[in-house]
Amino acid sequence: MSLLQAATDVRLRAYAPYSRFLVGAALRSTSGAVYVGCNVENVAYPEGTCAEAGAIAAMIAGGDTRIAEVFVIADSPDPVPPCGGCRQKIAEFADAGVKVTLCTTDGTQRTLTVGELLPGVFTAAHMDRA
Repeated sequence: MSLLQAATDVRLRAYAPYSRFLVGAALRSTSGAVYVGCNVENVAYPEGTCAEAGAIAAMIAGGDTRIAEVFVIADSPDPVPPCGGCRQKIAEFADAGVKVTLCTTDGTQRTLTVGELLPGVFTAAHMDRA
C-alpha cells in the first residue's frame, strides 16, 4: 500500500466531532514499515492529538525510531502543513532531507523536506555545553 493510500484510509477514522477536520498521516520508517495516525479531538481542545503525532507514536510502539518519508492528507483548499509541534516531532525522528508530502483530498500535493518544513530546528546539540 502506498503512503498516500494509507494516509487517505486512516483519515476516515479520525475522531473530529468538533472541528470536522479529518487529518490522516502515514510514514515509512527506515526499516520499510508503514505506520499511520489520525487526529483525535477532545472537547478540551489542547488535549487532542494530531495525526502526525499518532503515526510517530505508532512507529515508536512498533520498535522503529527513524522516519524515511511522511504523507499528510486533509480536506482543505491547499495542502495542510503539520503544526509547529508536529514539525518538531517529525524532526526528532527524521533527517533534514526526508520528504514530507502534504496532500488535499482533491489530489493537490506539495512536497517539502523536513529542513524546509522546520528551518532552524531545535536539536539536542543546543543543550550541549561541553
